[in-house]
Amino acid sequence: MNTVIVEKGEIGVIKLNRPDKLNAINMEMVYDMVNAFNELKASKAVIITGNGKAFSAGADVKEMMEMSIEQVTREGHMPLWDTMRGFRKPIIAALNGVTAGGGLELAMACDMIIAAESARLGQPEINLGIIPGAGGTQRLTRTVGKYRSMEIVLTGKLITAWEAYRMGLVTKVVPDEALMQESMRLAREISQRSGFAVEMGKEAVNKALDTLLQQGLDFERRNFYVTLLSEDGKEGMRAFIEKRKPNWKT
Repeated sequence: MNTVIVEKGEIGVIKLNRPDKLNAINMEMVYDMVNAFNELKASKAVIITGNGKAFSAGADVKEMMEMSIEQVTREGHMPLWDTMRGFRKPIIAALNGVTAGGGLELAMACDMIIAAESARLGQPEINLGIIPGAGGTQRLTRTVGKYRSMEIVLTGKLITAWEAYRMGLVTKVVPDEALMQESMRLAREISQRSGFAVEMGKEAVNKALDTLLQQGLDFERRNFYVTLLSEDGKEGMRAFIEKRKPNWKT
């Protein structure tokens, strides 16, 4: 893998590694990230960040411009989005600089976003005469609402990390030098919980964005019953009663 650096372990790390291109996402990076996620299936959580001065400035415009309509429609960057949608472990985006276009869409495809104070976020596709195509109009609107999303998408302006935080677009803003430390702290905190319960919780929260309320409640109840009767569920309740630390099996 030439375009990403992968660190394996209980907390996996994927570092986008095209710093000379501000980590612009090209097709090679798409497949490198797919392979990286496959290599990190045993990790309890995964952090994505960028090497250099940017998280990702978006899609590789030169490569994208040269792709035919058939190539874009049949494939494009979908292998990456499909892989992330099916990844069962929590994914944390650690934004270390410019996070624009496809870079912001990549961050929003994650489960939580930690932003460095210097991060700048936006969907500037409108400046190229196009619109976002990988969640920039859909995930963004579901997160910040119609009117703020309209402003971001139709002006193409970048906003600060603190503006994004006030909109609810990022989980936390930290000093630049504390970005990976805080992202690791959050990932390790999650890793101390039951792996099975974490997977079920992630699945249920994501379902809230895809269904009507009653359907979501039914799905949540199903996952609750599953965790209640699981090995970890029984162990967690037993440990609570016995006033000891649980010994998770998954």
